[in-house]
Amino acid sequence: MSEFGLIEHIARLFVDIDHRGWETIGDDCTLLPIGGDEALVVTTDMLVEDVHFVREATSAEELGRKALAVNLSDVAAMGLPAVATLLSVALPSNAGEEWAREFIKGYHTLSKEQGVALVGGDTTASKDKIVINVVAVGRGPLSNVKRRSAAKIGDAIYVGGQLGASALGLKDILAGEYDTPNAARHRLPVAQSQEGVWLGGRAEVHAMMDLSDGLASDLCHILHASHCAAEIFVENIPAVEGDVESAVCGGEDYKLLFTVDADNTECFESDFEAQFGFRPYLIGQIVESAKSEIIWTEQGRRVNPQWHGFTHF
Repeated sequence: MSEFGLIEHIARLFVDIDHRGWETIGDDCTLLPIGGDEALVVTTDMLVEDVHFVREATSAEELGRKALAVNLSDVAAMGLPAVATLLSVALPSNAGEEWAREFIKGYHTLSKEQGVALVGGDTTASKDKIVINVVAVGRGPLSNVKRRSAAKIGDAIYVGGQLGASALGLKDILAGEYDTPNAARHRLPVAQSQEGVWLGGRAEVHAMMDLSDGLASDLCHILHASHCAAEIFVENIPAVEGDVESAVCGGEDYKLLFTVDADNTECFESDFEAQFGFRPYLIGQIVESAKSEIIWTEQGRRVNPQWHGFTHF
């Protein structure tokens, strides 16, 4: 069973249980309206040693920041600010007290920068690998929430930054080159929290999510949820070092992927630049199709690259 096949199986299995106001599986976070125009969003993510990080190439302090950042990214993708987290860690005996203190130092530093409280969690022992799980909670206006299912035919598709640095950094790390700029970007992803909240307040922004498994995989989630297809302009993909395949297939960039009403793109891009100092990258458009697919074009001509994002199973 594939990763997403398992998720679909779980969703079907639990559909007959009362969700008591919580939304069903399908977005970066689940959501609970809490009255008025307020909502809570909740997400969780896990980091496993030798799957998501290599201990020899990543300091404990860096890992503390990364564990939090990847969860803050999911909350940002919903268009709301994060307000609290819960942290659980399983540590083997060879990750001692000093390692744990440095890990918490990194987690605390980013928590303080973002104004996000740590309000609970759990600790336990592990046989030989470090396992980290974070739950992040966001809170804000229900009307600002962005869902994967909200893309509309004709929407412009944007990404919030350059893609591929993390994938290139992982290649460096696996080759024993730990000190390259891309390796640093892989170890220390940055959640686009401010951008996510700002985008949440823009009515012309329709669907949104973050890029954790690569554009070739993650965009498909929006397309399936919104029952549409996408044309992606290969020449417009903001690939680090010109490596388009890494930009499309590599994971853990944590840039925001979002769609915008095509009639408002000029004003939107100008306002975004005024707010953040750079323009978002226009990479394609939502199109009508009988199936949810990515149509890759280059200089107006269709191409058929064998690009696939990261899958866990």
